[in-house]
Amino acid sequence: MSGNSRYGWVVVAAAFTLMFVGFSAAYSFAAFFAGFEAEFGASRGEVALVFSVAAFIWFLSGAPAGVLADRYGVRRVALAGVACLAAALWVASLAQSLGVLYATYSIGIGLGVGLTYVPSIGAVQPWFSANRAFASGLAVAGIGAGNIAGPLLAVWWIEQFGWRGAYVGLALFVLVLGGAAAVAIRETEHRAVGMREGIALRAALRTTPFWLLFASLMLSCIGLFVPMVHLGPFAVDAGFTQAQGVTLVSLIGLGSLLGRFTIGGPADRLGRIPALSAMYAGLGAMYILWWAASAYWVLALFAIVFGICYGAYVALLPTIVMDLYGPRSVSGIIGCLYTGCGVGTLIGPWLAGAAYDAWGSYHLPIAAGALFSFAAAACVWPLMHGKRQTLYSG
Repeated sequence: MSGNSRYGWVVVAAAFTLMFVGFSAAYSFAAFFAGFEAEFGASRGEVALVFSVAAFIWFLSGAPAGVLADRYGVRRVALAGVACLAAALWVASLAQSLGVLYATYSIGIGLGVGLTYVPSIGAVQPWFSANRAFASGLAVAGIGAGNIAGPLLAVWWIEQFGWRGAYVGLALFVLVLGGAAAVAIRETEHRAVGMREGIALRAALRTTPFWLLFASLMLSCIGLFVPMVHLGPFAVDAGFTQAQGVTLVSLIGLGSLLGRFTIGGPADRLGRIPALSAMYAGLGAMYILWWAASAYWVLALFAIVFGICYGAYVALLPTIVMDLYGPRSVSGIIGCLYTGCGVGTLIGPWLAGAAYDAWGSYHLPIAAGALFSFAAAACVWPLMHGKRQTLYSG
């Protein structure tokens, strides 16, 4: 650990908490889906677009957020992100139309997650060397924990207070817990005094590995968030209850948590880039299982294993960036890569909803998710060969 300091584990805990509250707010959307359909008389494509725009903005804002964190410090940027999250949730509780949700929930949640996610995970990387993948996995496990807790907490609060009251509760939850974590997070000492080890952002953008990783993220994310939005409605269409549908979304979070916790050790030993390709391929295989599923236990199995693959690859990406480019611009590089996720996420859930509205079935978008995931796995194959880790020798 850099600087012989144990504060790195405090940074891991703070990053975990920031991602937990941010993604609890974001992934709670599954619990509100039916309520939005009923209250606003909207189609599934229109409702799904609320989430798609939010995810697009959080991935798109990751790049400037990473650059801002590299320049001004992660604590300031994270505090701004928490403020955006809390404000968005509170204002969304007052929404009278989907248009207002696009302008409040979508934009505010998108900016809030973007300002907390990339700077937080970027701050973790320089604190560790040999155990970097493990530490990164612990930090991003906050996403999986939020994926579990967010929908279930929202269902409970919706039952107690209605969907508007549930948003007020989520706003307070994010403000208190997220604010404390943002105050605790900070960079390593060598980052604070301006040591510039590694490759600059502009130089990284001129390398082939960057664009191969970018393409893999864009392709995988076209389908990645489809179950986050549509698995609940899919389950209801299949004859299960809304609570069972929301539980499936939480099971994705449980699998994601397992994937983030367990991938670090095997990936450190066997190779992080081969592990990343395997996780993309695993997502493709799970889409095929979803396409064929009818029994609830099969859907539950899909959700857990899908979550494992998703969580593992999210944990691997920052460590691969650190391996390739070093600490100098790690947050900015991660943020730029995540713009590829934003493009995929903007079109995936929305088109899946539009396909359902047109044909009354999710079979086409599920099959497309499988094809795009396998294509993402193929994108990183070239990085398994040659001098893939000589860009940065630190």
